[in-house]
Amino acid sequence: MNFEIIIDSRPSEVVIALLRDKHLIELHKENNNNSYSVGDIYLGKVKKVVPGLNAAFVNVGYEKDGFLHYLDLGPNVNSYKKFTQKTIAKKINTASLKNFRKEKEIDKTGQITDVLKSGDRILVQVSKEPISTKGPRLTAEISIAGRNMVLLPFSNKISLSNKIKSQEEKVRLKRLLKSIKPEGFGVIVRTVAKGKKVIELDSNLKVLYKKWQSAFKELKDAQAPQMILKELNRATAILRDILNEGFNSIHVNDKDLYLELKDYLISIAPEQEKILKLYKSKKPILQNFDVTKQIKAAFGKTVNMKNGTYLVIEHTEAMHVIDVNSGKKVDAKKDQEENALLVNLGAAVEIARQLRLRDMGGIIVVDFIDMYSAKNRKLLFEKMRESMKDDKAKHHILPPSKFGLIQITRQRVRPEMNIDTMENCPMCVGNGKIDSSLLLIDTIENKIKNLVEKSDNGKITISTHPFIASHINKGIFSKGMKWSFKYKRFINITPDDRLHLLQYSIVKG
Repeated sequence: MNFEIIIDSRPSEVVIALLRDKHLIELHKENNNNSYSVGDIYLGKVKKVVPGLNAAFVNVGYEKDGFLHYLDLGPNVNSYKKFTQKTIAKKINTASLKNFRKEKEIDKTGQITDVLKSGDRILVQVSKEPISTKGPRLTAEISIAGRNMVLLPFSNKISLSNKIKSQEEKVRLKRLLKSIKPEGFGVIVRTVAKGKKVIELDSNLKVLYKKWQSAFKELKDAQAPQMILKELNRATAILRDILNEGFNSIHVNDKDLYLELKDYLISIAPEQEKILKLYKSKKPILQNFDVTKQIKAAFGKTVNMKNGTYLVIEHTEAMHVIDVNSGKKVDAKKDQEENALLVNLGAAVEIARQLRLRDMGGIIVVDFIDMYSAKNRKLLFEKMRESMKDDKAKHHILPPSKFGLIQITRQRVRPEMNIDTMENCPMCVGNGKIDSSLLLIDTIENKIKNLVEKSDNGKITISTHPFIASHINKGIFSKGMKWSFKYKRFINITPDDRLHLLQYSIVKG
């Protein structure tokens, strides 16, 4: 598999598209003035403690107070409070925790009123960005993420990724980290650290410790609420978290961002610096790599798949609902159960892609086509799990119910990606909406393909709006001619001014 990252830097935002074999699988947007991103660290002020929720609301400067639950305090919250208070009071002059006397860990089943009170200043980190009318979700268990590991202040544990299976490698990494980690800090070793030499791990650890030192310097003169340490921008964070040997190119259209990413690549993976390329063409970068069309096709209410099958995706306040429809996908040689299984297995792959692409979180209910065989329902369940195995968001999938429903819960840390794929109607001066005109040619070709599959011969005539007919017939090697060669049929495109801009009629024979 080949992976590509396309980065479109605009004046107000940066759009990042992740492609797998030219197929869009992830899309991220980040405003250039975005604060309260996952990983940002703030000095907050406790506004209200709510014993009934066993939580506190903390002012971090956002219009809505952040939510901090007791379970998100972490066992060493009292050590953080003590360190914060002494640093602000200028009683501590070093970021080192070597001689810092830790406080007793809090009880896992305790009450928030035993730890926090209104007016307390506390160091917190954003664990979930503001969504809808809610403020950011916060944690007091600070972590500083790097390429190979995550640094945990006030912890002495060395934890390793579950994806590192070799017992010998686990022992080696633990021994190395124990010898190089600063005293008073814990470490979570990431999967990419597998096989890395001690010099590389030590270098990464020093970078993370410098970030902790920067946070300490910022904290000394801080006034709550105030940002203490900013997480990497989204483009750099994505490179840190997902970059591997499977990537063959990274294209970016902004020189400043290109230089920033280049410096970061040199620091984390110098052997992959050559895959970063500055895009200089005047043609929009997303359009050049066929991302714009894929976005239009993937983010509508109806998502079309191969052979006429499609999904209908609805969003409510409580959950997301996805309906699987077979459309015209019916194989006369197969019975109803076999057809249903074939459609459902294909839909499972697309649903997994849609969840990741739109970053849909919370409760998702999928209404698959009914199947009566327990064996087939099990196959569908396994296919759904396999299709979502590469999804980094925490998720849980339940087996199909008797009604053919599969329920999924998926972690949501950022607002869901919603893109309006409808366009203003040119016939009613923008008072109405129409489907994206960008997809019309693909839709017509799919209809032709279905006709060809059902019959071996016969001319195909297409009647459409004169503008569309002109576009299809344009040039010596027009789209219409290419279709004729591709499907080995004579395809005739005729204009009809009675038709709406996006209306068309296909007649066989």
